[in-house]
Amino acid sequence: MGTFLVSGINIALPSIENSFSLKAIELSWIITAFILATAMFLLPVGKWGDTYGNSKFYKTGLIIFTLSSLLCAIAPNATWLIIARFFQGIGSAFSSTTGQAILVSTFPAKNRGQVLGISVSSVYIGLALGPFLGGIIVQQFSWHILFYIAVVLGIIATIVAFIFLEDDKKEIHEKRRTKAIDTLVFMSGLILMTYGSSQIPSIFGWSMLTSGVILLVIFCFLETKIDKPMLDTKLFTRNKLFAFSNLAALINYTATFAIVFFLSLYLQDVRDMSPQMTGSIIIAQPIMMTILSPVTGKLSDKIQPRYLSTLGMSICTIGLISLSFLNETTPIWIIIAILVWVGIGFAFFSSPNMSTIMSSVDKSRYGQASGIAASMRVFGQIVGMTIVTLYFAYLFGNKAVIEVDNALFLTAMKRGFITFALISLAGIYFSFTRGNVNR
Repeated sequence: MGTFLVSGINIALPSIENSFSLKAIELSWIITAFILATAMFLLPVGKWGDTYGNSKFYKTGLIIFTLSSLLCAIAPNATWLIIARFFQGIGSAFSSTTGQAILVSTFPAKNRGQVLGISVSSVYIGLALGPFLGGIIVQQFSWHILFYIAVVLGIIATIVAFIFLEDDKKEIHEKRRTKAIDTLVFMSGLILMTYGSSQIPSIFGWSMLTSGVILLVIFCFLETKIDKPMLDTKLFTRNKLFAFSNLAALINYTATFAIVFFLSLYLQDVRDMSPQMTGSIIIAQPIMMTILSPVTGKLSDKIQPRYLSTLGMSICTIGLISLSFLNETTPIWIIIAILVWVGIGFAFFSSPNMSTIMSSVDKSRYGQASGIAASMRVFGQIVGMTIVTLYFAYLFGNKAVIEVDNALFLTAMKRGFITFALISLAGIYFSFTRGNVNR
């Protein structure tokens, strides 16, 4: 449900741009608002789930996501849509964090890799259907229909959850009073950093970006002084397997998230392709992820996950380097081949890496570990989109993507992919040196 919408909206960006006459920076906020809200609530929800029970937060997330999808569908202007997308991100945070924790606590450790592989595969089915069906829907009907589909899926998922998913009362740990100061500092830092990046190169933008980074540093310091922190820093300072696996995830998502964003604009604005054709091309990456994730997840139950994840990260790095060479005449078969290659890399990385993260903590911290792992994914997406926004702001100024010439857009895309490839190289190190899972 969530990933179908995320990938489908990427295909719909040019249509939304035309509907509301958006500038390049404004257009990026259609994506950024969602992932910013998700990032703000993942860690708190992970902690709340461990304290009060994961099931109730999972169900609450489905309700919020469904209602906000309806608000997106009827959005009369861009401001409304961006605000509704923000609430969609909150709903996504509630359900995605607690969903992983529920799965891990339900199945025995020997099946953990396989179960998470199936879960990741279902996520990738949404990613695969999004570009293909999204392209058809946007071309034949309207981008609004994507959100109406999310409403229908949300209603079905909510009904199923309330019928079959019992409240995990036996797993609720002792309720504790928690202070909100660290949560407020954390959320404020994310907002300032993300919004500031969209205002660069102005002094105001740099000031906000710097202030946001400082607040996040202060948040990390506060967490070391709080008895029951939202982010247990000891998991990073005393658990190398957990720390390096999360850093690898952060780097991987930073490096790969903007691929679909860039290619959607590239194929439709530079290559003048229809939304349907664009979706048919971009689907190559998530299809490979969908097919291979259950396989790599099961393999990680038998082979040390770091070898599989390192291989996946290396494949993704080569793919990012290849994408930096795209131009106005690159044959379509080459683009599809690169996306297939990146999809294979992502499948080898994701499931084994998630299995490692969840295997490195005890059962009482599944919710927090899941929240941190999901946060790494969304933080990576925010950093990735922040890098894209920086290049757009620096090169495009206050122009829409469709208003800049192709050469300038290709320059921004090339610099973006080179930057992401360099970031991905660091991920290879963390993935390989994390150590082995204790069976």
